[in-house]
Amino acid sequence: MPRLSPENIDLAFEIIARYPRPKSALIPLLHLAQEQDGWVTDDAMVHIAELIGTTAAEVLGTCSFYEMFKREPVGRYLVNICISISCHLLDAHELVHHAERVLGVKAGGTTPDGLFTLNEVECIAACTEAPALQVNYRYAHKVTAADFDQLVDELRSGRRDDIPPHGTLHLVRQHIPADRAAGSALPEIPEEPVWFRRENEAAQGGAR
Repeated sequence: MPRLSPENIDLAFEIIARYPRPKSALIPLLHLAQEQDGWVTDDAMVHIAELIGTTAAEVLGTCSFYEMFKREPVGRYLVNICISISCHLLDAHELVHHAERVLGVKAGGTTPDGLFTLNEVECIAACTEAPALQVNYRYAHKVTAADFDQLVDELRSGRRDDIPPHGTLHLVRQHIPADRAAGSALPEIPEEPVWFRRENEAAQGGAR
């Protein structure tokens, strides 16, 4: 089970530098680990603990709290079908059964080729668009059986560039130039925020 790669170690230090305390970078680093491997490995959690000066147990405590972080392998595409009340009333369970037949696995399972993991989930906050599902947390609304078949076909054939592999949080990574960074200061040390001072000076210059 891998630790962070050399490239991601460099990125981890860049992320840590954005915060007044290294431990504040814990959640972004968990996302980084999951993007690397598709799930958060035990070794990655130990590595993160070393990077931010905390314990592996604390990293695990945070990782296990959030549903989005997976601590075991999942498919390239994580399909979450909502079964809460609005979706249930509009035949979400029938959609789940259809998905099970199409993918050949029961809810909670992963296809033998490692491409799809199918889950039943509680409310995903798309009640007006029921029945709804997510693929790697990207939404599909008012999904019919035919819609699901088309979605699976598009994913299998690589025609959905808008849905990256599981673990990819974003398609464009944030990079903050040094001259635009807000700066970080420990909260117990009173200090005017860099961004506030910069904007205030710009406003005063414009008023002259």
